[in-house]
Amino acid sequence: MINVAHLVQLKAFARQDALLLALLWAASFACIMMLNAGLIGNILALATPFLVGKRLAAFRTQALYGVISFRRAYAYSLYVFIYASLVFALVQYAYFQFLDSGAFVESIATTLKQMTPIYEQNGMSKADIKSLNDQVEIMRLTTPVQWAFMFMMQNLFVGVALSLPIALIGKRNRY
Repeated sequence: MINVAHLVQLKAFARQDALLLALLWAASFACIMMLNAGLIGNILALATPFLVGKRLAAFRTQALYGVISFRRAYAYSLYVFIYASLVFALVQYAYFQFLDSGAFVESIATTLKQMTPIYEQNGMSKADIKSLNDQVEIMRLTTPVQWAFMFMMQNLFVGVALSLPIALIGKRNRY
């Protein structure tokens, strides 16, 4: 039986903690895209499961007196990822709409140009390399809404996968 009050409580905590996760992702994104601090950005992104796990433990302690089932822990983690993905999609949309001016795709095109000799040395055909260049040209036509949606879906899929181990580690059936 679903207890509506418990679900409302779970979602409320998840929304608050999702804002923290979205801020972490936004800081990571800013480091990678705007500050050229890719290492720091990647470390921040890798901190995602640790932040969600820490917030799950806080939810378990503060709201549930130290006891949480796997199902509730998984639901909490999943809701955190869902809400954070939605908020972060808005952040990314704003970036791609107002700040990017094609820099993201240009960085991909530049990397492809730099990697072309290596691809050729490793036996990639000219037709395959042309296909990659054509795909970059298609990327140039992608709108900010499409970029944000694509990254949001990626974050949701990662969230579904990461919620399982986070819930397994964070569940507590007894004091």
